Amino acid sequence: MAADVIAIFDIGKTNKKFLLFNSDLKIVYQDEQKFTEISDDEGFPSDDIAKIEQWMKGCVAGVIKSGAFEIKALNITTYGATLMYVDKKGKRIAPLFNYLKPMPEGVMEGFYEKYGGIDEFCRKTASPALGMLNSGLQILWLKSKKPELFEKVKDILHFPQYLSYIFTGRVVSEYTSIGCHTAMWDFDIKKYHRWLGDENINLPVPVPNDTVYDVIINGKALKCGIGIHDSSASLVPYFKGTKEEFILISTGTWCIFMNPFNTEPLTAEQLRKDSLCYISIQQQQVKSSRLFMGHIHDANVERLEKYFGVEAGSFRKIKTPEKRIAQLAKMPNERLFFRMGVPADYIDDSTDLSSFKTFEQAYEQLVCDLVDLGMESLELVIPANDQTRTVYISGGFARNDLFNGLLASRLPGKKVYTSEVDNSTALGAAMVVWNSAFGKGHPPVDLGLRQIVL
Repeated sequence: MAADVIAIFDIGKTNKKFLLFNSDLKIVYQDEQKFTEISDDEGFPSDDIAKIEQWMKGCVAGVIKSGAFEIKALNITTYGATLMYVDKKGKRIAPLFNYLKPMPEGVMEGFYEKYGGIDEFCRKTASPALGMLNSGLQILWLKSKKPELFEKVKDILHFPQYLSYIFTGRVVSEYTSIGCHTAMWDFDIKKYHRWLGDENINLPVPVPNDTVYDVIINGKALKCGIGIHDSSASLVPYFKGTKEEFILISTGTWCIFMNPFNTEPLTAEQLRKDSLCYISIQQQQVKSSRLFMGHIHDANVERLEKYFGVEAGSFRKIKTPEKRIAQLAKMPNERLFFRMGVPADYIDDSTDLSSFKTFEQAYEQLVCDLVDLGMESLELVIPANDQTRTVYISGGFARNDLFNGLLASRLPGKKVYTSEVDNSTALGAAMVVWNSAFGKGHPPVDLGLRQIVL
């Protein structure tokens, strides 16, 4: 008898995953692919959307054909800051434009002034001015620079909803994608910002994340979700796995500090320091800040490895004793790295490495200073009347005992846990369609918690 499953596509910039979760929320099948980037019509690197679509349809068809699993529901999670354009015939009419493309001069001329100035616009839309990363502004770019293409546009979809659309044919919008630094949402009035109406841009009214549609794929009936932004998806297991208010530190190349329980509006100072607000599945703001910490770590570790003549990856072999971590936690840290901030190329060449006797000693100091930088970002999401008593650290740094111990020591009065959840983003996407697949209630969520105690 075929096992009932929820099928999830987790489409990252680098890795594309197809996963099947059983009724216990355990992964029973996983396929992972990397697709070579292509160039868009201007020669800029772009995800190969045609191949992604073909692969996704093939994955679902293959499972149905095999008969080993019965797909009860399908959902998608992927990165934000990306829009897709559909014509009157329901066909995609443009490449997947990369949000890293530079915003050309002239597109934004006079725009911010029309809406109270850049500071006021950014405050209302809860995001710094990020060029093409403010994905709503990509519409202005298309309208200004590719008018012949823009004239063909009937519907505009966020990327998660477009990937759902290829299965459902439904043009929808939802809150987590709108809240992904799009410059589309007015957080004051909780509606689309009026600039969209001024530009005669009509977008779908957002619907809840647990919305599903009945579809027939290869002769099989199943439920298809509407998609969810990946950062918001990664929060879902914590919303459903704990009743406590919490802060999530999701670490990797980018470290994202997310506080779903901070209701304070963004300040101009926070915006200047790269803070923003996402929107949760509960349609509430998630005060967030970010730091390029994983990349900063790797770039400076490479410098240390070359200077001390050790092999690449040597830092992974360093096991700092608990007694040493506790000792460092009690000592006032005097930065030797990043004393003048993080350089533009992220590598602090100003640090005199001859002051360290060993690679291990230099790495220890680097981590101490990274924790300092991390605390600056974390403090941006902690409100004046802070009620959170729990902090979760997930991702790559969750396996770095020195980092975790030092960070926990800087958060007296809070319980700090590392959280090992495999494929938490895909798990979150599965959980929002759980009721449609298996009925009310879901099995206990194992957050893989380990408390940091010094």
